[in-house]
This record gives sequence, C-alpha cells and structure tokens, in this order.
Amino acid sequence: MAVSPIPADYPRLCPSIAVSDCAAAIDFYVTVLGAEERGGRMMMPDGRVGHAELTIGDSVIMLADEFPESGYVGPTAVGGTPVTLSLFVEDADATFTAALANGATELRAVEDQFYGHRSGQFIDPWGHRWSVQQVIEEVSDEEMARRMAAMGG
Repeated sequence: MAVSPIPADYPRLCPSIAVSDCAAAIDFYVTVLGAEERGGRMMMPDGRVGHAELTIGDSVIMLADEFPESGYVGPTAVGGTPVTLSLFVEDADATFTAALANGATELRAVEDQFYGHRSGQFIDPWGHRWSVQQVIEEVSDEEMARRMAAMGG
C-alpha cells in the first residue's frame, strides 16, 4: 500500500515553537487564541513536553518545552524573535485584550490599517510575537497603492 508523503490531516506548513513551560503555553493559547489541543502530549521521562499539537481553525502549531541540550530553545533564550505569527481572528480587540490580561506584552496597539485589516501585535509570555488581525474592509490593489502613496510610502 502506498503512503502519501503529505498527511491529509495536516496543513502543508506547521510552525513548531519552543516554550519554557509548554503546559502553561498550551493553557495560554487555548484561553487567548481559542486553540484546541490535538491528540495527546508526548511526555519525556524528565517531565518535559517533548511534543504537543494545537489547532487554531485550519492551522496546526506544534510546540514543546525547550531542550537547550539539543539547541531547541525559545526566543527569550536567544534575545528575541525575528518571526511574527499572524493569526486572523473574529475580534482583534478582544483577542488582544485577552492576551495582555494573560501575561502578553503589547508591541503595537490594535488599529485600523490602510490595507483593510484591524490588527495589533503582542509578545506572548514565552517570547513569541503574534499579530492578531481581522478583515474590516476589502481593499483593491489600486486603492491600497493610493493609500500607501498618501502615507508617503
């Protein structure tokens, strides 16, 4: 029997993130982002989470505790992150407020953007940068170019 190289129950791209307290991070993502834990946690003999998966809508995020002995560390261990995890939500303001109430740090307040989204950015308690956004207006390429030009861009 042939095996598909791409599993049918996963999106093509699944970010995997390291966190210093995976169980607490899972709770945060469930509470703030509406994530659902998918399957069981793969526990290591020392009590660390070796692998867990969350779904948010049609997306899958893999996560685990840090394993510095293997070079698997989160953003705080290396002085920050150049990566932003962008997530479309029903209500950017409510999600942002919940993130801050649960220990996230504000990077950019939620505002209406020229390209038709309402968005804001925060750093979660494990150092990962998130952009939460919702579409508030469909903007044509021509209108977006006009708005950028008006902003001096």
